[in-house]
Amino acid sequence: MIKLETPIPEERIRELKLGDSVLLSGVIVTARDQGHKLMVEQKPDFLRPLLKESVIYHCGPVVRQEPDGEWRFISAGPTTSIREEPYQADVVCEYNVRGVIGKGGMGDRTSEGLQRCGAAYLHAVGGAGTLIANAVVKVLAVHYLEEFGTPEAFWVIQVKDFPLVVTMDAAGNSLHKRIREESSAVARTLIGLD
Repeated sequence: MIKLETPIPEERIRELKLGDSVLLSGVIVTARDQGHKLMVEQKPDFLRPLLKESVIYHCGPVVRQEPDGEWRFISAGPTTSIREEPYQADVVCEYNVRGVIGKGGMGDRTSEGLQRCGAAYLHAVGGAGTLIANAVVKVLAVHYLEEFGTPEAFWVIQVKDFPLVVTMDAAGNSLHKRIREESSAVARTLIGLD
């Protein structure tokens, strides 16, 4: 098990390989469709220090505001990452992001960006939102809550020992692409095309 803590130096990310199990701690930021579009089209500066050598989490959390005003994550499961494919490489390179967390993997454009700018895709277990919420130690801030709503807002959170698996590394390797190619080859054989 590899322990990572934000901020993460580029050389540390470039050491990660497909299949590595990671426990992530530190400050990360959630972002989904509207957030990625904003980051590419408007390039807001307030996110730069939050994302530099940090991690973006594709997550639409379920949250509760406590009587004292503090926010608490009730569920923090990953959302499907491929929706961010048009934006992710640009966001990673523009903001010096070192990791992207989500489920389902991403495509060739993101893989190229991870390789070029020194980042990795970290797969979180889908369907384990309540369990993952236990890794969220504190909500430090929320941005664009009124504009985007709860799932799409930028939640700045502190996590401790968030369990992840490297499925796209900074060397251009993708477990998702490998499985697609191998599955297609088996399917072609089964239906007699090869």
